[in-house]
Amino acid sequence: MQTVGIISLGCAKNQVDGEMLLAALEAGGFQPVEPEEADIVLINTCGFIDSAKKESIETILELARLKEEGAIQKLVVTGCLAERYREEIHRELPEVDGVFGIGANGDICACVREMLENGFSEKFPEKGAMPLCGARRLSTPGFSAYIKIAEGCDNRCTYCAIPLIRGGYRSRPMESIEEEARGLVAGGAKELVLIAQDTTRYGLDLYGAYSLAKLLKRLCAIEGLRWLRVLYCYPDSITDELLDVMASEDKIVPYMDIPLQHASEKILRAMNRRGSRQSLTALMEKIREKVPGVVLRTTLITGFPGETEEDFEELAGFVKDVGFERLGCFAYSQEEGTPAAEMPGQLDEDVKERRAELITESQLDIMERKSRELIGRTLSVLVEGFEEETGQWYGRSYMDAPDVDGRVYFTCEAEPVPGDFVEVEIEDCVDGELTGVVI
Repeated sequence: MQTVGIISLGCAKNQVDGEMLLAALEAGGFQPVEPEEADIVLINTCGFIDSAKKESIETILELARLKEEGAIQKLVVTGCLAERYREEIHRELPEVDGVFGIGANGDICACVREMLENGFSEKFPEKGAMPLCGARRLSTPGFSAYIKIAEGCDNRCTYCAIPLIRGGYRSRPMESIEEEARGLVAGGAKELVLIAQDTTRYGLDLYGAYSLAKLLKRLCAIEGLRWLRVLYCYPDSITDELLDVMASEDKIVPYMDIPLQHASEKILRAMNRRGSRQSLTALMEKIREKVPGVVLRTTLITGFPGETEEDFEELAGFVKDVGFERLGCFAYSQEEGTPAAEMPGQLDEDVKERRAELITESQLDIMERKSRELIGRTLSVLVEGFEEETGQWYGRSYMDAPDVDGRVYFTCEAEPVPGDFVEVEIEDCVDGELTGVVI
């Protein structure tokens, strides 16, 4: 039996794809092991922006060195980079033995066997052939898992290559999602995190209406589930029904990740997005009014083509006015094949990066202030592990999504078990991280 390992890069959606690939290979007779111990290594790549592409290529080159040293035998590239640069990968990286686009995910065993037989293989079926669901070999701790509720995107933002790579939006049926959710909870999951390129668009293609609220109510009925979290909400599709369900269902954590990208109406139009500083501010106010205690997370882009100093100042003022609890800011990445890449007014890298740094510095001050306001409060924390360096346990409150947000560090008399929930009284805030004691 040949051994196989997988490295998934990029977002949580790609991580779920990697878990499905590994489960399919295991079912097909391959033995999953850690990548450094494997005969065959799959790199499930990200190709979204320049930094992600560089990480993918560096990982391929690192594993190519291991192959040259005889530590591994075969090197396979899958995922977004394989789909986006299908012709270039083998030409530029001859160390690669297999290149398979996302449409080949459902037939990965046959693809790998053909590679083993022929020495090299590449397959690029239609994007729509990519399975939306299937058995998974979880890479997350058993108490927390992602569920991908849809694939692809129809929003066509001018800076984004996702529709080129992943194709149009495809929702999974509610029955399929519920079945997977029940299986994960039966296996010990306390927290489920719903993901898609745009979760709020869920169901429009299947049911003719925005259906995320109905899906959430259905999942809240699952016994044993403690937290249900939703990521990547598109602002135009946030309905009153969705907010009402979030406010009324105890299992849905009051946390919304809403990638807004900008606040200048001129720049939003150039991005092929709707809204303005005034309308987006009003939306944030509405969400906070309807969902008490909600944590708002957003992502922003600085240095989009044509962004003037006035546009940037409008964005900076918006960030200060709204006071997001969580925020990530990125310099615009000029992606080939996207309309924005051909737009006039491309900015210098140092200008884009400096503006991103200024937004980040402003947000750090906001987060520090908001974190200090939590001192004296008691938060339910999902225990994740123990840190030897600090001698403290750590976990996440409802305010923190896995992998992207911070931690709550705490001490306690009785040793907890990862996956348990404990009540932590917050005593301090250090570098944006909360610390406290179990009560």
